Amino acid sequence: MRGKYKTISIIGAGASGCTCAYFLLKAGFDVTIFDYGSPLRTILPTGGGRCNLAHAQYDFKELAKNYPRGEKFLLSVFSRFSTYDTLAFFEELGIKTYTQENERIFPTSNSSKDVREKILNSIKNAEFIKEGVNEITPKENGYKIKTGKAEYFFSDVVISVGGGKYIKGLNHKIIPYTPALVGLNADIKTLSGVVLKDVYSIDCKISDDLLFTHFGISGPLVYKISSIKTKDPFPYKLSFDLYNKEFDLQKLLNDNPHKDLKNILSSIFPHRFAEYLSGEFSEVKAHNIDRKVRDLILNKIHNFKINVTGTNKGEETVTAGGYDLNEVNPKTMESKLYPNLYITGEALDIDGFCGGFNLQNAWSTGFVAAEGIINNHPSP
Repeated sequence: MRGKYKTISIIGAGASGCTCAYFLLKAGFDVTIFDYGSPLRTILPTGGGRCNLAHAQYDFKELAKNYPRGEKFLLSVFSRFSTYDTLAFFEELGIKTYTQENERIFPTSNSSKDVREKILNSIKNAEFIKEGVNEITPKENGYKIKTGKAEYFFSDVVISVGGGKYIKGLNHKIIPYTPALVGLNADIKTLSGVVLKDVYSIDCKISDDLLFTHFGISGPLVYKISSIKTKDPFPYKLSFDLYNKEFDLQKLLNDNPHKDLKNILSSIFPHRFAEYLSGEFSEVKAHNIDRKVRDLILNKIHNFKINVTGTNKGEETVTAGGYDLNEVNPKTMESKLYPNLYITGEALDIDGFCGGFNLQNAWSTGFVAAEGIINNHPSP
């Protein structure tokens, strides 16, 4: 207990809220956490249930480049709590980690449940109130918090609830919430199950794997695209280079004069996709393919068009949008409009690509908020 600042309220028992609670409890503060659901439930599905804790990018400037919204803001945050600090934090909690070949970091237990259990055990001295907060009202020397059941008063409040949850009573600007890291509905559904490796998005200038689904397109590349273009109005067209390597189609045709076009293209693409790509010429022998048809196929390969009509509802794992970063101090996570009010994690207008980046935002902003509170209220 630190003088009159007896209790800090944290709204939202997600990754950032629980991280903030950990460091506040460690510094001797009393902490009360509000959440209507089970604490840390949102980390359970991450990494396919294995919990992709972070990404092995140790240069904080390079790390920040993986956030379509929030890159500049996170430079200050990550300089205070980096990937190194994150791994030290997990080591302190007894969570051993390993790094995959793709630089994604996981617990050696490969269990989100194990991570959840260890974090919650580390903050067991916090008071948990299973109520959703509807309104925050600034008062002299603190804030009144109103839930559906009662009213409470706290000197400091940390808003850590994301996913589109809006709390009344404050004049902060909220950037509208939109789905990110989500599959896209498209007018191409006959290829469901086909996966193309290392496809290049001409529009977004990024490469990754592309998955065709029953609703359109998905997979790592599409998640990145949906994040980058989350504010773009539908419909829009996407262009892809499906084979971003040097190859000579004419030589393939010359070397296999008696093969069907679809079978020649099958040496490069999955058979079903090769058949789709060759279209009406799929069974035409190579020696009958003229320059016009060859160039038509090459254009399809290097400038493949897909018309996107919307997002696949229910698939999104992250939302873009939240509290405007211009109204939050990145050095402390304190509101620039209200003293002793802090905003972290998914509550902020920050979202990252797949690979542990969104949890890194949560761990780091949670710590920086705790540090801001501690520095604001030194021991008497």
